[in-house]
Amino acid sequence: MTDTVRPDSLVTLHYRFLLEDGTAVVSTFEATPATLQLGTGEVLPALERCLAGLRVGERRVFTLPPEEAFGPHRPELVERVARADFPPEVTDAMTLLEFAAPDGSRYAGLVRELTEEYGVVDFNHPLAGKTVRLEVHIIGIS
Repeated sequence: MTDTVRPDSLVTLHYRFLLEDGTAVVSTFEATPATLQLGTGEVLPALERCLAGLRVGERRVFTLPPEEAFGPHRPELVERVARADFPPEVTDAMTLLEFAAPDGSRYAGLVRELTEEYGVVDFNHPLAGKTVRLEVHIIGIS
C-alpha cells in the first residue's frame, strides 16, 4: 500500500462531475466509492493527471475544459435516422439507445428529436463540449 497516487496506482475514491452551473452529473459520494486502475487506458488521461500525486484522505476540485474532459461537441456525430429503424418502445426524445456497428461493436446515442419520419441521434458523449468540474476524495491507494 502506498500513500501517493502514481501513474499505475489502483485508486479507491469518491468522485463527482459537475457542470459549470454546479449541477451534479454523476457522483459516487452518496454511494459506494469507485476503484480505478490507472495506466490502463480505462480512465480519462486528464483524470489520471489530476489524481497524480494526491494522498490518501486528500480532497480536491479540478476544472476541466472540454478538450481535456470529454472532448468538443462534434456536429458530424449528430445523425438523422429513419424512424422505422428505432425500436417501437422509443416514443420520446432524450432517450438513450444502444446501436450496433457493422463490425459488431456497440455504441450509445441520445435521441435529441423524434418525429414520425425520423429521429435526430447525437453520438457525442453527453458531456462533450462542456467544461466540467471534478471533485475527488482519495480513500485508498495500492
